[in-house]
Amino acid sequence: MDDTAEKAEAGQASAGTNVTEMRRPEAKASAQDQAQAAPVAPAAPKGERRPVRSILFALLPVALVVGGYWYVRGGQVMSTDNAYVQADIVGISTDVAGTVSAVEVSDNQPVKAGDLLFRLDDAQFRFALERADAQIGVVRNDLEALKASYQTMQSQIAQAQSDIAFYETSFKRQQDLAGKSYASQATFDQAKHDYDGAKSRLAQLQSQLAGIAASLNGKPDAPIEQHPRYKDAVAARAEAQRQLDHTIVRAPMNGVVTNVPSLQKGQYLAAATMAFSLVSTDHVWIQANPKETELTWVLPGQTAEVYVDSYPGAVWTGTVDSISPASAASFSLLPAQNTSGNWVKVVQRIAMRVKIETPADQPQLRAGMSVTLDVDTGHARGVPGFTSTAFGKSAR
Repeated sequence: MDDTAEKAEAGQASAGTNVTEMRRPEAKASAQDQAQAAPVAPAAPKGERRPVRSILFALLPVALVVGGYWYVRGGQVMSTDNAYVQADIVGISTDVAGTVSAVEVSDNQPVKAGDLLFRLDDAQFRFALERADAQIGVVRNDLEALKASYQTMQSQIAQAQSDIAFYETSFKRQQDLAGKSYASQATFDQAKHDYDGAKSRLAQLQSQLAGIAASLNGKPDAPIEQHPRYKDAVAARAEAQRQLDHTIVRAPMNGVVTNVPSLQKGQYLAAATMAFSLVSTDHVWIQANPKETELTWVLPGQTAEVYVDSYPGAVWTGTVDSISPASAASFSLLPAQNTSGNWVKVVQRIAMRVKIETPADQPQLRAGMSVTLDVDTGHARGVPGFTSTAFGKSAR
């Protein structure tokens, strides 16, 4: 049995060996056929290779020089894509409270400065203006009456002074007669009483005249229009007129109104409550936030180019207006405390404002659009620091 099994295994092995040996000639034959079928490229003469190689080797130093020159003279443009279009945005409101009687604009409608936006019911303000007008008349009449009383009081004082002179003469006469026993004591007492009464009345009239003069601001002869009461009444009338005027709300600048549906006719609008917003179309700028390491050579007044993602191919020109004195993180509610705990250095971003020109033939810029900003600093990259260091050490 064992011999039979060994013979069978030997037969299988020999069969596998024969199969393998039979396939190898086929593989060799196919490779030879492919080699014969493939076209044979003619070998380039050695004389033709040498000029190309010589040209490449000659161009290599030129390429290195050009690349080095480009590197040294380049790098003067600071570019950042962390920049956005900004515009003046005003919350439209009025400082008087009232019921909205009409809304004169629709959402996203362009408006000009002075255009009517909405109205408030002005009935109560018209009544207040009429009361203010009436109050001016009342004050004028009161002051006219005071001026007349002042003149009357002056006449009474003059009469009282005349009476004092008369009673004084009578008193002295009776005093002389009483001293010579030619007049009765009763007559003397009556003369003395009349004289004293006249002096007392004069004092009262003078006191009343001073009170009237004080009511006339110490200037009885001055025009009524210069009196404080009259000026106060006129100011109250002006305030009533101002409030009436503010029931009509107009656009403070050119722009586009937005969020208008939040205001409806018949709605009560409290004083200083924002009705909707107005986005300026005349005053737009670029708010960029480059890294602090990119601001080394950026200065106000440098020229800039702006590329807006919404308008490929369009370019806006401008100048750097200002650079923030602090990073954005410095104005956060909870600024970073780098002196405590584990500290990780993070490159900060500094806000930068760029004024741009907005020609009429350019597309409209909208607040919040993403842009790419290129600022020409005029400062080339220069020779790398390690090169100058190496040459400096070798020179020493």
